[in-house]
Amino acid sequence: MSTHGSLNEKLLKRRPRASSLHRIETDKGHHLTGPFMVQTPLGSNTPESCESPVSSDSFSMIKPKGGLVADLLNARWVVNPVSSFKLLMIPVLLYINWELLAPYIAPGLPNPVAPLLFISYRIPDSSPDDPRYGKGYLDLAFLAFHIVFYSFVRQFVTTAICHPIARYFGIKKRGKLDRFGEQGYALMYFAIMGAWGYRIMGQLPTWWYRTEYFWIDYPHWQMKPELKRYFLMQSSYWCQQFIVLFLGLEKPRKDYNELIAHHFVTLWLVGWGYLTNLTLIGHAIYMSMDIPDAFLAFSKLLNYMGFHRLKVCSLAVFLVAWTYFRHWLNLVILRSIWFEFDLIDESNRVWAPKTGAWLTWWMKYQIAFPISLLQLLNLFWYYLILRIVIRSYIRDVKVTDVRSDDEDGDDDDDDDDTKDAKDD
Repeated sequence: MSTHGSLNEKLLKRRPRASSLHRIETDKGHHLTGPFMVQTPLGSNTPESCESPVSSDSFSMIKPKGGLVADLLNARWVVNPVSSFKLLMIPVLLYINWELLAPYIAPGLPNPVAPLLFISYRIPDSSPDDPRYGKGYLDLAFLAFHIVFYSFVRQFVTTAICHPIARYFGIKKRGKLDRFGEQGYALMYFAIMGAWGYRIMGQLPTWWYRTEYFWIDYPHWQMKPELKRYFLMQSSYWCQQFIVLFLGLEKPRKDYNELIAHHFVTLWLVGWGYLTNLTLIGHAIYMSMDIPDAFLAFSKLLNYMGFHRLKVCSLAVFLVAWTYFRHWLNLVILRSIWFEFDLIDESNRVWAPKTGAWLTWWMKYQIAFPISLLQLLNLFWYYLILRIVIRSYIRDVKVTDVRSDDEDGDDDDDDDDTKDAKDD
C-alpha cells in the first residue's frame, strides 16, 4: 500500500493546482471538463504508458502479483479482474455444492451462502403473489458480494469491451483508452440503473415524483423485492467506487476532493435512507442522479471518438436532462422535506427503531442537509457545464469537458489549450 501511496503522491505533485476557474476549465485532470477538451487527432502515435491497473489489454496480461491472498491483503482485488473473479466464484461454487449435496446430507437446512447471492428477510405473512422484504444484518453479506461483483464487471467492461471499441475508432493513447473504458462502463451502468429505477417507480405510489408519498404511511420498511435489490445494488456500486477512490488504487484525478465529497455524501444518503426506512425518497434520488449521468458519459464518449458535432447535440440534450433531474427534481425533493415532512403520522414521528420509526423532529434537518450539499456540488458542476455549452455553440470552440482527466503524453494537446487561453 505504501508503494501505491507514494506513487499517487508523485502524480499529484506533478499536477499544478487549479487556482482559478480558467485553470479548471483547461485542466485535463478534471473529471468533468477534461473529457470534453479538444482531443489528440485519432490514430496519432503517442507513448502507451499508464500507471492505472485498468490499462491491461486483456485478462491474460493481468497477472496478480503474489496471488489472490496478496491481492486480498492490499485490496488490489478491487481493480484486478482475475482476483475479483476468483472471489466471486468461491461463494457461487459453495452455493451450487450445497444445493446438490444438502438434500442428502442435511435436508431442510437453508443454504448458508444464499444471503451473499440473493436478498434476505422475506416477510412470512406477505402474499406469495406480491411478496415483501424487510432488512437486517444479512444485507451486509449481499452488499459485500456485489462490491466484488462490480469490481469484476467494471474491469471486464473496460478492458474486454471498451478498449477494442476505442481502438476501432483509432484511439491509441493509453490514458484515453482508460478514460474511454471508464466512460463506457459509466454509460452502461447508469443507463441500466436509470431504466431499472424508472421501471420500479412505475410500481410505486411515488410515480412521477409524487412527493407526498415519501411520507404517507411511513415507515416504508416492507419493500418490494425488486426495490430492495435495486437499493442494495446501488449501495454496492457506490461503496466500490468509494473504495477505489479513497484507497488511491487508480491514478487520481485533479478534482479528487470534489469526487470524495460527492461519494461521501451519496453514501451518507444511501446509508441513512436504508437504515431509517426512507427507501422511497432514496429511490427517487438515485433515479434523479443516474439518468443525467448516462447522457454525460455518452457525450464524453462521442468527444473521445471525435464526433464533435454529435457531441455538441448530445451535450445539449444532457444539459436539459441534468437541469431537470439534478436540479429541478432535487429542489422538488428538498421542498417536500421542508413542507411535507409533517404528513408522517404523529405516532411515527418518534425515535423508535423497534417499530421502524426513526423520524423524530430533528431528522428533518438531517435529511435536508446532505441533499443540500449534493445540490451545491451539482451547482458548481452545472456552472462549468454551462460554460462548456456556451463556448461550443456561441464561440464555435470545440467542446471540452470541465471535469477532465489526465492523459498520457498530453504535450501534444498543450498547443490547443494555449490557443484557447489566448482566445479568452
